[in-house]
Amino acid sequence: MEEEAKQLVRNSSGPKLPQHNNMSTRWYPLYQFGNPQLRVFLPNFFMKLVKPRDPLPANVVQFHVSMQMTKIDIKNYLEKIYNIPVEHVVTHVRMGKLSRTSVGGYVVKDDDYKVVYITLPKGEKFEFPNLFPEAKEQEREKQKEDMKILEKEWKQKSQRNTNRPGVPSWFGL
Repeated sequence: MEEEAKQLVRNSSGPKLPQHNNMSTRWYPLYQFGNPQLRVFLPNFFMKLVKPRDPLPANVVQFHVSMQMTKIDIKNYLEKIYNIPVEHVVTHVRMGKLSRTSVGGYVVKDDDYKVVYITLPKGEKFEFPNLFPEAKEQEREKQKEDMKILEKEWKQKSQRNTNRPGVPSWFGL
């Protein structure tokens, strides 16, 4: 059996890559004789959960996805991998932003991206997760307290030199 594997490695001109419709840009690693096979197969797609700019219904979720993904790919991806029931999929292709470079003033266009709106069944509800809610509230309270302290100090310093106009505050007796 090992000899057959060696013959296959010697006779093959390279790894046989799966045939896709221009979807895969990754090169799979060559066969290495022996075990374990140190191979990692990464997905060719990405899905990024995005907080919507405008409010959406409770059962609609917005994603940015790879341009090659179709509606069927998106539905299968969510149902098979994450066990999320999908009722309807709507896709839009958005044009990347145009901007000018600081040197030369050339016009540069960002890559286009695909926006997907997933509709969940009527009973399902999605809430965008609130990450670090307590830390933000504590930070805001601390900032308010610091502002009050600074305001009091500024009032004390400004009232100290009211009878001596034109004299700097550091020039005191």
